[in-house]
Amino acid sequence: MRSLRFLLPLAVFVLIAAFLYKGLSNDPRLIPSPLIDKPAPAFSLPRLDDATTTWGPEALRGKVWLLNVWGSWCAACELEHPLFNQLAARRFVPIVGLAWKDRPEASRRWLERLGNPYAVVVSDAAGKVAIDYGVYGAPETFVIDQQGRIRHKQTGPFTAEIVKNQLIPLVDRLRREAQ
Repeated sequence: MRSLRFLLPLAVFVLIAAFLYKGLSNDPRLIPSPLIDKPAPAFSLPRLDDATTTWGPEALRGKVWLLNVWGSWCAACELEHPLFNQLAARRFVPIVGLAWKDRPEASRRWLERLGNPYAVVVSDAAGKVAIDYGVYGAPETFVIDQQGRIRHKQTGPFTAEIVKNQLIPLVDRLRREAQ
């Protein structure tokens, strides 16, 4: 009985230490999304270039494309933006911009200053679509396949290394799988 008094607290300590070790060994940039391999949420949002018309993901059904959540207020978005300009110049993959919680005039000025790599930009000023996609913060980018399923979520800015080693191979693989 006396040894049980010492073993029980020791067992609880070991269990707590194991959970802490497991939690601390995770990469904080890897935030799993419950939407991976699920249909991308449908939406219809006003276009940034013409607020009287709307755009929705069904317009790109049959293509692999990216949904990039950004804002003119987002410093990290500005870091990854040159990479999107390069991808757009190569016509590698259509990129849709989701201007998140941003004033349309601020979004337009930002794109005029940095270039517009997007096939279309929609305005999610209220942030409701971003909530449907489980966005934590900008930038976040979703890779959506030909069937409209989310296949990858990039939390935080893309880097040249991530584009080269993850994004390009993934898009190429998705295109091959669809053939």
